[in-house]
Amino acid sequence: MRRLFAFAAIAALGFAAPAAAAEPPLPAMAELLAATSGEWRGELQYRDYQSNSWEGLPVTVRIQAQGDGVTVVRTAAFDDGPKAGIVTITTVTQIDPATGRESYASFRKGRDTDSGTAQLSPGSGPRDLTHWTIIATETRTDGNSLALVRETTTRDGSALVTVKEVDPIGDGVDGWMPRNRTVLQLAGHP
Repeated sequence: MRRLFAFAAIAALGFAAPAAAAEPPLPAMAELLAATSGEWRGELQYRDYQSNSWEGLPVTVRIQAQGDGVTVVRTAAFDDGPKAGIVTITTVTQIDPATGRESYASFRKGRDTDSGTAQLSPGSGPRDLTHWTIIATETRTDGNSLALVRETTTRDGSALVTVKEVDPIGDGVDGWMPRNRTVLQLAGHP
């Protein structure tokens, strides 16, 4: 979209971009997310607010893009200790390319289905299918209160990091607090 505005501005000034210098179109956000298909390994990390440090649990994530080009199924599995054992969370997302909105539903044994809709926006412009940042924002319940929730996902080659931050509504403080993050590496890649 930004590139479209840049070309419109150049045309308005009477300049023409040379054909050889034209860049390929930026991939759509649905295409970027679909390109994460595969098996990823790493950590599900959460903030320990007493020590103000990150604690981590090993996690495996399998991502599978569906044939429609806008739907992705993501299954994460991690060991949550001797009482809970292996926890599996399956999330189905679908992106509306016209609006940049992502609808999702997450399923986890013993919990109600978590669903919602987030607005996607590009962070830094994608260089290609494996180098980009996408930010998802929405208003939803976090803990026992309403909050703005922001998830920033960055792919840098075979590394994929998602940081979840919250800004509680009505707490009198304007600022993002980190909640958790996943730090993943594409299986079979250094």
